[in-house]
Amino acid sequence: MQPLERLIDLYQVNRYDVDGVILQSSELQLKEGVGYRHEQFRKPSHWDLENAGLLLYSGKNATKQHIQLHYFLVEETTMPISPGLKELEIDTFDIISVRFDESYLSDFTQEDALETGGGSLLSFKHKEAFIQQLTLCHKTDQVLQSILSQNYTHALQKIFLQSQMQLLLLFGVEDCLQAEMGEHVVCKFLANQVDNDKIYKARDLLLQNLGTPITIKELSRKVAMNECYLKKGFKQVMGSTIFEFFQHERMKYARTLLSDKGLNVTEVADLLGYSSISHFSTAFKKHTGIKPCELLFS
Repeated sequence: MQPLERLIDLYQVNRYDVDGVILQSSELQLKEGVGYRHEQFRKPSHWDLENAGLLLYSGKNATKQHIQLHYFLVEETTMPISPGLKELEIDTFDIISVRFDESYLSDFTQEDALETGGGSLLSFKHKEAFIQQLTLCHKTDQVLQSILSQNYTHALQKIFLQSQMQLLLLFGVEDCLQAEMGEHVVCKFLANQVDNDKIYKARDLLLQNLGTPITIKELSRKVAMNECYLKKGFKQVMGSTIFEFFQHERMKYARTLLSDKGLNVTEVADLLGYSSISHFSTAFKKHTGIKPCELLFS
């Protein structure tokens, strides 16, 4: 079963009937009209999955109008087998769900915007219910990863999650508008297979060189694409600039090295090619909101 089909199936039966073991679960009512749920499972070995997302729109005729976002994220997690024993790397999947009721969405729909942009969706001008597959581009992935890695509690946790939920709503509505206008079809970088392959080759080169930064000039030469064309195409296909993508993946790797692999700050800074620990610490805090040393002792 494909990830999107699996996610729809889990939603439709209204329960997570899986062969895996539930590792953690949390549910919060962030404010009136906004609910959040996160559950993590050990992934069954026979599941072949990739990340997926969907938006569920209740439609104007629903008894209670709402928009739901569901994200299915597969990753490798390091966790202790039992107290006193060494840690074990296992495959897991997370389901992040958020529900926005009409009472909450009405705050964003002013009279002069009801028929334009996303206003018609947020004010439930569309009569029919629908399910829209969501694009898990870099900016969406960054929000989802920040949700999974955050360690706020109580009031600060609610403030943080509310801000991230609004970003997910923004990106989800954008996806619906683009699908409605057919932008995902007319984007020449997605339609032209040769250029599309070059963008993904550039992405792979960046991921292979997290410790030895590569310039855009070098990158364009390696993939045989004009620099300007590469930058434009990368942003359209990946949803972020080359630098944003590289920094996100770099800091994501740094977090793994610090929290899961047990390396110290000096070792990680050296592996990622930073000229000094202070430069690395500044970049890490700017991206994650915490100093790398704080992660070591969390």
